[in-house]
Amino acid sequence: MVNIYVGNLSYEASEDEIRAAFEQHGEVSSVKVIKDRETGRSRGFAFIEMPDDEQGHAALESMNGYPMNGRALKVTEARPREDRGPRGGGSRRRF
Repeated sequence: MVNIYVGNLSYEASEDEIRAAFEQHGEVSSVKVIKDRETGRSRGFAFIEMPDDEQGHAALESMNGYPMNGRALKVTEARPREDRGPRGGGSRRRF
């Protein structure tokens, strides 16, 4: 399984459009466009999972710089998500 980060996406790029572009290189098991929590608008990047390592690495090489909606995609292997701890304004001590 190869996890792929796709950056520099047009805000209008759909999951179906991204899937179709990457399926040129093999099976795509999932596409997730990351959206802003408040507005629901795309944040300009997505994550793709491809189950076959060989096909996934071929997609990494071929799709980096691929033009989509007037923008050159930035495609790299996704890094594991870091645990950023609890959210909510940090710790506040009351004295």
